Amino acid sequence: MSKKYKTVIIKVSGEALANEKDKTIYDKEKLSAIAEQIDIAHRDGTKIGIVVGAGNIWRGRLAKTIGIEDTTADYMGMLGTIMNALAIQSALEERGLETRVMSSINVPQVCEPYIRRRAVSHLDNGRIVIFAGGTGNPFFSTDSTATLRAREICADAILMGKNGIDGVYDSDPRANKDAKFIKHLTYHEVVEKQLGVMDLTAVAMLESSDIVIHVFNMDKPSSLIDVLEGKDIGTTIAKE
Repeated sequence: MSKKYKTVIIKVSGEALANEKDKTIYDKEKLSAIAEQIDIAHRDGTKIGIVVGAGNIWRGRLAKTIGIEDTTADYMGMLGTIMNALAIQSALEERGLETRVMSSINVPQVCEPYIRRRAVSHLDNGRIVIFAGGTGNPFFSTDSTATLRAREICADAILMGKNGIDGVYDSDPRANKDAKFIKHLTYHEVVEKQLGVMDLTAVAMLESSDIVIHVFNMDKPSSLIDVLEGKDIGTTIAKE
């Protein structure tokens, strides 16, 4: 496999792990499918970090409904990402892959504390690193976690695996059947057009970098491998 990106952060939404039919937070087939694609990419020498959301477990709007204040709600979401990181770790280790979960929130019984140099060392030694616990601070999304970790480990790209959506559209394709697909964007255009591909704090951290965001449909078989091979799928966002 000819690689387009050598070091990547894979951003996986929490919803991409859930079973939509029975409404449980995890689907074994989805976890296995994600693990299989990551396994293939890893065997070809790609250095892989993973950031996962918590939308299958916890949503901020629920906090408002039941009266939980914002800071506490954000910490609850961070704890949800740790659960999801452990689920992905288990799926990867079933395939014999060596992994580490590193958390910005201190939970030493189940994962390592996040230390940048240690994370880089793990990647250099062929381990897959799953970054959990967000940034460790409230009011920052897992999009911001992905961009921050990508800059810290000098990643070439952030691969954003969406749940059933092929890339970036000018409006929500689930709500608007006439939404137009956008193939290429600059970070400036994302801000200017107020596109909801990721939060604007995360975009601001990337505007001066050479990191590329590649948005694609994680539900399609081999989509991650297709992106790494440089096939023309999804949407790319770059500095210029």
